[in-house]
Amino acid sequence: MAKPLKEDIHTEFKSSFNDAVIESLSAFANTKGGRVLVGMTDKGTPVKGFTLGSETLQKWINEVKNKTQPSIIPDANIIHINGVDVGELTISEFPIKPVSFKGRYYKRVNNSNHMLSLSEIADMHLKSFNTSWDSYINPEKSIDMLSLEKVNTFITNCNNGRQYIIADDPLTVLNKYDLIKEGQVTHAGYLMFARNDVFDATIELGRFSTPTSIKDGITIRSDLFSEVELVLDFVRKHINKSYIITGDPRREERWQYPMDALREIAINMIVHRDYTHYGDSSVKIYDDYIEFFNPGRLPENITIDQLLSGDYSSQARNRKVASAFKEAQFIEKYGSGIKRIKEGFANHGLKQPVFENFQHGFRVLVYAQDDSLLEETVGKTVGETVGKTVGKTLRGTSAAVFFYIKDNPHITREELAERAKLSVRGIEYQLAKLRKLKLIERIGSTKGGYWKILE
Repeated sequence: MAKPLKEDIHTEFKSSFNDAVIESLSAFANTKGGRVLVGMTDKGTPVKGFTLGSETLQKWINEVKNKTQPSIIPDANIIHINGVDVGELTISEFPIKPVSFKGRYYKRVNNSNHMLSLSEIADMHLKSFNTSWDSYINPEKSIDMLSLEKVNTFITNCNNGRQYIIADDPLTVLNKYDLIKEGQVTHAGYLMFARNDVFDATIELGRFSTPTSIKDGITIRSDLFSEVELVLDFVRKHINKSYIITGDPRREERWQYPMDALREIAINMIVHRDYTHYGDSSVKIYDDYIEFFNPGRLPENITIDQLLSGDYSSQARNRKVASAFKEAQFIEKYGSGIKRIKEGFANHGLKQPVFENFQHGFRVLVYAQDDSLLEETVGKTVGETVGKTVGKTLRGTSAAVFFYIKDNPHITREELAERAKLSVRGIEYQLAKLRKLKLIERIGSTKGGYWKILE
């Protein structure tokens, strides 16, 4: 006897034909296709005594067709399993989705069917027509609710540094970018150029001393372009900034976090937010980390690992918004933001951010270096060594790296990275800074040489 079959993401077993068969076929049509074997037990063996009449398959096909919308027509065949006839109903992924069964919508997840949420139904429908929610007209808004001054600012950003500039008036530009259609405003047009508050774009900003104790907070409801700067202004207000004395006439400013990377996070949050969800975006600043949260999870076909490795095809939830941000040079290249965020934190000597699906949305956590522990351990030793040279310039991570080198001049970059809890690239940044301050010098080759402490 052959080995029993198993149910999976593409296969379902049913002992007889009923509504549950049609539900599974609609779920397969909404996902990646699949088949239902009728006349099979849950254990993957044929049902004893199951029979198929000459008109049975055609009746099943007709019932599937009549109970689904848009109507789907499966391929029907009789197959032989262990010498028993079994009905096989196969359906491919349907091009126009979602397919409903009795007014309900399902998807296939692993070996079971799950009902689609309202947002999933909307997303599936929009993707079927190669469009997105923000390209549709907002019937509650009108052109006089838009700020043409903001459109002019958008045009200026688009033209900055480019050979071929936009010379059209604001209304013509809005029409050319399909942000207004036949005299009506699209969702994207209103979100980006609204004259007054945009309640659908609310972002809650807070500075917390503990998860339940807030020290400062504001709510912003501006147009999307303005929100980028408003978020960053609030972050700057509540994070630390130090000045590095390098010997040059000017001081070098260094924020607690890499601001270019935080800007990328803020832009991604605003561009990829699910604006159809009732929840708000939020930014929560704590003593040693910041949390960015956004309604709207990653697409199901993109995993966190793929996001971090860049092994995916970029899918903009709000295609018109993403396109406008790219034209205005807020976005450099689709799908490259995560890479720049990771590089920014590595170059800053900080641990990598955490990206994760969280509740009904997506969350990014970024961490500051815990300078207090490092300073407590190495502060006195390093202070005595380099205090006269650079004063308070060297502290935290830089102080720790200097101390490890002083303690072991033959220490490798990899060993420094392990001890300082940084990436090798982060260590490279710290070494370059120590060299610039003329505190260390490399003697000999990378492998066989050593670090010399400069007096």
